[in-house]
Amino acid sequence: MPFEFEKLEIEGLILVKPKVFGDNRGFFLESYKKSDFTTNGIDIEFNQDNHSKSTAKVLRGLHYQAKPYGQAKLVRCSRGKIFDVAVDIRPNSKTFGKYVKVELSEENKHMLFIPEGFAHGFVVLSNEAELLYKASGEYSPQADRGILWSDKDININWEIDFEPILSEKDKNQPILKDINKEELI
Repeated sequence: MPFEFEKLEIEGLILVKPKVFGDNRGFFLESYKKSDFTTNGIDIEFNQDNHSKSTAKVLRGLHYQAKPYGQAKLVRCSRGKIFDVAVDIRPNSKTFGKYVKVELSEENKHMLFIPEGFAHGFVVLSNEAELLYKASGEYSPQADRGILWSDKDININWEIDFEPILSEKDKNQPILKDINKEELI
């Protein structure tokens, strides 16, 4: 099998480690194979692919889509290095408000599968970073929501010693306890 699937401490989050075939010419890897993913509990139809580029010290997130427009995501960093964060915002989850953070980079080539019901964000640790991610649902501007990246109740340890660069939108997101729970997946 060209992948290793590692279930993380919050139910539904899976770290995917592709098998990399490399030599002096470069490398080859499969970044997605429906049959392997389905066999390992990721039976999702992806409907949109996204590509983002960010400079050093940029922090994006924490973003999610309100119901009924939730998105599962398969995220990978094809250039540079990031800390990728997923926060459980499933209202009836025993891990509501908890998060998982993983390092994704062009070196480790790992991917993070994030099911619906999570807010997602990342911080760039390299000079630049490019992310490629698959989403199960198409982006819906009217369902675009977020949570403040520095919410004290979530208390994410971003492990950064710099002031992150944020969009105006991300600077002004509500904290978790103030979001509309009726909109959550």
